[in-house]
Amino acid sequence: MLERFRGFWTRLLSPIARFLIRRGVSPDAVTLVGTIGVCVGALVFFPQGELLVGVLFITAFVFSDLIDGFMARETGRSSKFGAFLDSTLDRVGDGAIFGGLALYFAGPGDSRLYLVLSLVCLVMGSVTSYARARAEGLGFQAKVGIAERADRLVAILVMTGLTGIFDLPILMQVTLWALAVASTVTVVQRIWVVRQQALAEGTVPPPAG
Repeated sequence: MLERFRGFWTRLLSPIARFLIRRGVSPDAVTLVGTIGVCVGALVFFPQGELLVGVLFITAFVFSDLIDGFMARETGRSSKFGAFLDSTLDRVGDGAIFGGLALYFAGPGDSRLYLVLSLVCLVMGSVTSYARARAEGLGFQAKVGIAERADRLVAILVMTGLTGIFDLPILMQVTLWALAVASTVTVVQRIWVVRQQALAEGTVPPPAG
């Protein structure tokens, strides 16, 4: 859903990207710094209960995902390694966000239930990405599902920030429930789609009967 806004944000951030290019900064360096910033924001501020500060800190770095891609295209430095690094560090950043929330619920948030839900979101989000990557490595397509990465990221950051502003934990709690369910459904959808493709190819035994 949020992919439709990628062009807008890319145009908005392009001056920053061109400034970094003129300073000789590489796209891979932007990717790395962005991931470190996201991890610091999530793992330092969230466990202390500083939800709004953490979200603002993370937001300052999360757009590096658009900046590094623009820089790579502008400089002609797009590469398979750059794409691999970007995807790999995205998983690190996502894990840090939900890991930071799990630490929050283990501390000031004081809720074992939502600690577990945060971990479910962390695990199923990673499996969602892995399922697609593994499917494509086997020659299948698995770009389906109701919970794409950008949607999950924006939803949890916005609701966590609003929780910090208005002191309404219900906003974050409802979002964690929704993301846990949506991520699980997305994994099932991708498994189903790949199985159907495998059946069509005859690479798995047909269903009994």
